[in-house]
Amino acid sequence: MRRRICFFRLPLLLIGALACTQPTPSTSNRPPLLAERPKNIVLLIGDGMAVAQVSAALYWRGVGRSVWERFPVVGFHKSHSYDERVTDSAAGATAFACGQKTKNGAIGLVPPDYTPCRSILEELDAQGWATGIVVTCSATHATPAAFIAHQDLRAFTEYIAEDYLKTAIDCFIGGGRGYFADRPDRRDLLDSLRRRGYVIRQGAGLRHLPSDGSAPFYLFTAEREPPAANEGRRYLPPAAAYACTYLKKRSEKGFFLMVEGSQIDWALHANDADWLKAEMLDFEATVAEVLRFAQQDGETLVIVTGDHECGGMGLNPAKSPRQFEPAFTSRLHSAVMVPVFAYGPQAHLFSGVYENTDLYFKMWQALDRQPN
Repeated sequence: MRRRICFFRLPLLLIGALACTQPTPSTSNRPPLLAERPKNIVLLIGDGMAVAQVSAALYWRGVGRSVWERFPVVGFHKSHSYDERVTDSAAGATAFACGQKTKNGAIGLVPPDYTPCRSILEELDAQGWATGIVVTCSATHATPAAFIAHQDLRAFTEYIAEDYLKTAIDCFIGGGRGYFADRPDRRDLLDSLRRRGYVIRQGAGLRHLPSDGSAPFYLFTAEREPPAANEGRRYLPPAAAYACTYLKKRSEKGFFLMVEGSQIDWALHANDADWLKAEMLDFEATVAEVLRFAQQDGETLVIVTGDHECGGMGLNPAKSPRQFEPAFTSRLHSAVMVPVFAYGPQAHLFSGVYENTDLYFKMWQALDRQPN
């Protein structure tokens, strides 16, 4: 017995068939599917940045979807140091880098005996990953130093600079040339780097660097500390994007890159809202560049967080109902929890509430590897 086909269904059947045979307009423009595991990790740190600072940046940007809304995973870390509820950048960055809490002021040293800990950058570098640091402070400042140096006090800048020679980092972009060349002991660490095959450049331009990945390099953007974003500094977003592309060429295993918006913290210590706005928008643009790379690459895990909050910042009502007034309760750090944003393979590991040291272990878990 033949089955009857109702004529009123025919238009729906034809539409369905046509839909199956016509590709959607966005098919050819889709980014590659995410890998199960990342080959690359980019850790972006907004120094002094917590919920209030992210909120302010989101409102300051105003038009369109904020970069912060593009992250599918958000968590929070507890930032306290080994023996104090309020951390500093040295202890905070050491927690990220080594997975252990330490005293404030210590760089890459952990209790009880304050012996050196091997950072994830040092460990991956030894295992064949390409590694890099891009910052808006000097190389010897607390956050970048914690990933590559081991000193009892963050103020030992000349010794921190010497520690850079102990790890074959592939690229550095940031300030601090004077700590390598204009030293009290008259040693020229730059000459030592050149003898090891490093390309050494000055300024904020990226054109004369080994973009094909053929050589490691240091690009010093200032003799000591780089200028502020509202004084004309513009290199962080393009430098972060450049470093991602460069490091991908340096090793088939993958790469680890730490990027810091260093002067967010300095603006907060000064309680300077205009300076803060310029630094947060610059950092936002940097995060957007790295996200763009990761979305095209498909094998890059992006993590964005702060090491602590600074300024005890609030967003108070302003004269205009659509505006807010930044308000500060302190010129120091505070103990509030800090958000963690994650995108890419294994990003789900970074949801929830956890200690700042857990970022270290979650990065290793994402790679499905263990430190030696």
